Amino acid sequence: MIRKILTPALISVLALSAGAALADSHKDKSKDPSREVLVILASESNQTQGMAMVLSNTMAGQGAKVNVLLCDKAGDLALKSYEAPALKPKDVTPGQMLRGLIKQGAAVNVCALYLPNSEHSQADLIEGVGVATPPDMASQMLNPKIRTFSF
Repeated sequence: MIRKILTPALISVLALSAGAALADSHKDKSKDPSREVLVILASESNQTQGMAMVLSNTMAGQGAKVNVLLCDKAGDLALKSYEAPALKPKDVTPGQMLRGLIKQGAAVNVCALYLPNSEHSQADLIEGVGVATPPDMASQMLNPKIRTFSF
């Protein structure tokens, strides 16, 4: 009789323990600070830029270390003089989202070709934005621990 009572109770305890362990493993994975991503943004489309920034901010919020490389017209997001239409539903621009991403600790750079091929200088970039070097970017792109996303 004791065996009949203990068996369902033991099964329930084991099931709850396994469920809690599975939940913990998912939670720990989503907050793992060792995850690192590289987001390469070259599109001049406002919506594409916005979605890249939404996803980058979301990844940063989930504990990922985010690196952003802005190339061609996307480099304009990093300019102090940047202006663009706000995107719904939050009524923010991709540039505003980029600034929020920098506040979360993201490393943001314009590509090495951006400034020499524009009318802008490094003084025109917002605080927190640097100029990428090909060896550093190639190193990130080749690093198997860093996932690369391109927009």
